[in-house]
Amino acid sequence: MAAGDDTPRLISLFYSYSHKDERYREKLETQLKILQRQGVINGWHDRKIGAGKDWASDIDDHLEFAGIILLLVSDNFLASDYCYGKEMTRALERHENGSARVIPIILSHCLWEEAPFARLQALPRDAKPITRWNDRTEAYKSVAVGIRDAARELRAVAHPHPTPLPEGEGA
Repeated sequence: MAAGDDTPRLISLFYSYSHKDERYREKLETQLKILQRQGVINGWHDRKIGAGKDWASDIDDHLEFAGIILLLVSDNFLASDYCYGKEMTRALERHENGSARVIPIILSHCLWEEAPFARLQALPRDAKPITRWNDRTEAYKSVAVGIRDAARELRAVAHPHPTPLPEGEGA
């Protein structure tokens, strides 16, 4: 951002998920599209890697750049050596050092409470798995609202409003 630029920073999202859960990622992307159109977020996942590119390097680069890292949690995610061992581990390191916000999104019943991210506030509301909601659209909206609020908070921290002058000072 250039000096004097009041444009809020776009928050980059990184989707960490098992390819077996791709339909959930796609539905979440659809729900978040309005925030992308508003210039609040920009999502990235490994299906955006172009032909001939070094996929591991591309994933690492986007994982390092993301302001919000979404863990799409299911038994498939927990069983994936790459998601659990590589992406989640680095995501939590970045969360701990304050350079990213990690948000677990519970897709289905699994032993996620045993995972290192269990201490983090999960979505949807009450960490009720998306697959257990009678109205899944409501579940995805709950997730989208949580992500929207996190992105707005990160944008406010990155670009705080100036402190107003005390009464009687200034113009």
